[in-house]
Amino acid sequence: QVQLVESGGGLVQAGGSLRLSCAASGRTFIIYDMGWFRQAPGKEREFVAAFRWSGGSTLYADSVKGRFTVSGDNGKSTVFLQMNSLKPEDTAIYYCAAVLVGGPIRSKANEYRYWGQGTQVTVSS
Repeated sequence: QVQLVESGGGLVQAGGSLRLSCAASGRTFIIYDMGWFRQAPGKEREFVAAFRWSGGSTLYADSVKGRFTVSGDNGKSTVFLQMNSLKPEDTAIYYCAAVLVGGPIRSKANEYRYWGQGTQVTVSS
C-alpha cells in the first residue's frame, strides 16, 4: 500500500506562486511515476504534470508548460509542484497520484492507482 499526502495549497493573487508537496509513505519503492492532477468545480479531473523517479523525466499539460515545474526528492519520497505565474483558471483542487508500473509516463487519471486527498488552490484576479 502507498499513502499520499498533499500540502501547500492556499489563496494567491494572479501572477503569484505556490509550491505544492506530495509526501509518499508505505511501499514507496514500488512507485514508478508521480502525477499531479486538478479538478475545478463542475469540471472533470485533468492532468497537470508527472515525474518519473528513475531518471527524473517529466511531462506537462500544455496549459501549464513554462509556468509549472514538477520535481522530486527521492530521499524524502516527496514530489513537488512549483506553480508560477498563476492564473484564475488554475483554481482547483490539486491531487497527487502514483503509478506502480513502468512504460511511458502516464497522463490519464485512470492509470494511476493511489491518490492523495487533495489540496485547494485558489487564484484571485
